[in-house]
Amino acid sequence: MSDSTTSIKTFRYRLYPTRAQEAAMFETLRLTRTLYNAGLEQRREAYRKHGKTLSAYDQQKELTALKEACLEFSGVYSHVLQDVFDRLDKAYKAFFSRVKKGAKRAGFPRFKPATRWDSFKFKQCWNNAKNDWTACGKPVDDGRRISIPKIGNVKIKLHRPLEGKPKSLQIVLDVDQWYAVYTCEVPVQPLPTTGSSVGIDLGTTWFAVTSDGEFIENPRHLGRSLGKLRVQQRTVSRRKKGGNRRKKAVKQVAKTYRKVRRQRLDFQHKTARRLIHEHDLIAHENLQVGNMAQSNLARSILDAGWAGFLFQLAAKAESAGRRVIAVDPRYTSQRCHACGHTGKENRVNQASFRCVQCGHTANADHNAAKNILDRGTSTERGEPLGRAVPSGENGSGVSHAVA
Repeated sequence: MSDSTTSIKTFRYRLYPTRAQEAAMFETLRLTRTLYNAGLEQRREAYRKHGKTLSAYDQQKELTALKEACLEFSGVYSHVLQDVFDRLDKAYKAFFSRVKKGAKRAGFPRFKPATRWDSFKFKQCWNNAKNDWTACGKPVDDGRRISIPKIGNVKIKLHRPLEGKPKSLQIVLDVDQWYAVYTCEVPVQPLPTTGSSVGIDLGTTWFAVTSDGEFIENPRHLGRSLGKLRVQQRTVSRRKKGGNRRKKAVKQVAKTYRKVRRQRLDFQHKTARRLIHEHDLIAHENLQVGNMAQSNLARSILDAGWAGFLFQLAAKAESAGRRVIAVDPRYTSQRCHACGHTGKENRVNQASFRCVQCGHTANADHNAAKNILDRGTSTERGEPLGRAVPSGENGSGVSHAVA
């Protein structure tokens, strides 16, 4: 984890490997996936037969013997093989974390098919002792290529310069395109203070409504592509399984989803960037998006991409020295910002808010955004937050706060 003076940023660049280099990349993917599945099987059998739990370190110690027994693994850089067991260990830790939290479907680690294994990682790009690049990912040939161990000098499009100190390099296959993803530690560069704070209420009708009264339109990227996807998916269903024509049709569907994903990410980056530049403090609801996606609004919620947007917002705030605060979302849509009265009867409908106590009227999302900002600024000042109680819950018909 970075300290208060640095932050972690990723830089993604397109690669243009030759046919031989691409073949080596595909072979690396195959071998690392095979190793992952073998490591998972080894862990399962060790626990089933001997009640023993293996760690990533235990499995990494066996890599030397593995290379001697299976020479094909000698063609893969050692850090890449070590990272496979780190990924497996991370999957186990995430599983046990979900079990501890009482998740109904904890999701035990599964064997990876080829369609679910699309990257390999070099764990170290920088030699701290020499303060210089290691053999992994170093730009060569005036920045037109990068050095990838066991694969060669691969052509790259460095459309923007790397910043800070590169920590790791991940080679990613995105449908039919290869990318180099650098994780870098960069110095925090605080933006000038603006003296402005804002609360944002995320939704599906509008992507977000701010406490300043700004309504950010929901682009609905997936919704606009559903017609095209339906046609492409029907084409897939008509093709014979295992045939080349079906594989081509599947790739077309994947490309459409990739375009939707990139459109959504572009929107998230631009929206988050603008909010970070305009405000010193941004408050938003602490949403459990995964739980909310179980409702009948699942498609709309996931298409809006709230989780990805909040991640971008937090990451950009960290690198710019801004504050992003997640607040308790309970009753923010039922509380009157003018008088503080809380009750579900205040919501006339999905869009309108009218307080039954003081008569205050407003757009429901705008009113909620103001309540979110109030909670965010209270948290920033260190004031204790009470729990708003709807009228009737305390038996008196009057709303108040419970400490």
